[in-house]
Amino acid sequence: MAQPVMIVWDCGSTNVRAVAMDTSGKVLAEAKASNQTVSQPDGPPDWRIWDVDRIFSDLTALTARVAGKVPSGAIKGLAVTTWGAEAAPVDRDGNLVYPLISWQCSRTAPLMDWIKTKIDPREIFRLTGYQIMSFNTLLRLIWIRQNAPAVWGKTYKFLTITAILNHRLTGEFSVDPTMAGTSMAFNISRRRWENSLLALAGTDESIWPKMVEPGQAIGTVRPDLAGKMNLPAGLPVFAAGHDTQFALYGSGASADEAIVSSGTWEILSARIPRFEPDVQTCSSGILIEPDACGDLVDPQFLMMASGTLEWVRNRFYAGEPETGIYSKMTAEAQGVAAGSNGTVFLANFMPDSGPAAAYKTPGSIVGLNVNTTRAEVYRAAIEGLSCQLRNALEVFSQTLRFEPKAIRVVGGGSKNPLWNQIRADVTNLPVVTVTHSEATVLGAAMFAFVGLREFADINQARASIDVGEHRTMPSARRDEYEKIYQRYLRLIRTVGPVYHGQA
Repeated sequence: MAQPVMIVWDCGSTNVRAVAMDTSGKVLAEAKASNQTVSQPDGPPDWRIWDVDRIFSDLTALTARVAGKVPSGAIKGLAVTTWGAEAAPVDRDGNLVYPLISWQCSRTAPLMDWIKTKIDPREIFRLTGYQIMSFNTLLRLIWIRQNAPAVWGKTYKFLTITAILNHRLTGEFSVDPTMAGTSMAFNISRRRWENSLLALAGTDESIWPKMVEPGQAIGTVRPDLAGKMNLPAGLPVFAAGHDTQFALYGSGASADEAIVSSGTWEILSARIPRFEPDVQTCSSGILIEPDACGDLVDPQFLMMASGTLEWVRNRFYAGEPETGIYSKMTAEAQGVAAGSNGTVFLANFMPDSGPAAAYKTPGSIVGLNVNTTRAEVYRAAIEGLSCQLRNALEVFSQTLRFEPKAIRVVGGGSKNPLWNQIRADVTNLPVVTVTHSEATVLGAAMFAFVGLREFADINQARASIDVGEHRTMPSARRDEYEKIYQRYLRLIRTVGPVYHGQA
């Protein structure tokens, strides 16, 4: 008899996927389509939005393909997980009354200064665990209220991207805490909406739909859609939400491990008991989001990662065949000694994020000479990213008193063995990678299977699924990397102030 199967919609900024996974964590089928922003038709060229109709159409078509490859009758539910922060106003029928603004759109950036005149950023952090960033959902609410007032007369609810897709599937309005926590309008310690902040947009918690916890059933797939997607009638849709939080569970990480979700962006996270954020934590640049389980929170650092390596590839390896390019780059870098022959790469391509945000240090390469090779630049970039990770871990220790016993790395950046070894050497911690390649999908599926009562709770679900672990231990180069890290710290603290005329 076939195991129960969950369909997971895994929606990212570059791809959307439909994945069929059984209770053992095995992927039975998957299909994907590319995803990207588009220009808003009635706005300037730099106004970027998401084409929600196309995203939903792609996902339904992908699901029909995937469901056709799964044993008949085995599919028992569906769950949706997406990136965070994005939300838009809808009418009573769930139709968008204004486009879904992308995190890549700069229109709300001026509101970062405006909101500081209304409330101390430290108070925002104390309440929400969030730093002020241009794409925070609260700033979208304020921008639309100020710049498209006619829209408010048509607005029934504000829905996150996950909630929009769930509504189109079921006709039900809902939101889960992991998505609410990316809004900068959700009280992190009370786990509820913060009306004092929503008042800045001239509204309150009534603008949001009902709250459903991860793994709870939202509703069932509409009959007309079920047939189009090869899904059984009455199929339940379970709440999942912000992909980062579900990857923490799908990674198999224990409570004493730091988790690094490594892709274009690198997110360093931990799972710790709920607490009220303080000023010291605020000053560090840490974000804190609600965990998928209500008694925990997830402090995190958001840092540019593989996006930096993509920049190196495009500038120094242009013209090389795309197939196997990163293997070629890594092979070249393995022939370079630790320290990259004096080349230091400060990988702060987004100076307002990560542990170096306090210094506003821009991305920089120091120590170049006429003989510097592209392999040295690439290795220096990996070393710089690893130093950035250690710096972030030290801030976790200073502010949260969190001392990990290991670092668990998931995502595309976990597949680079040289990077994993340098991570281990720089941090002096074991680096754990997993053979299971679907941390986010697995985490979302596990919560949905708990809602389906296939598992008693999320702990039983995690214990039942083997993600396959490999450990990379610190090598004999540990002392060399201590000197490299100390040099990195001196530069990160110096270059920014010099660049901005403060030193």
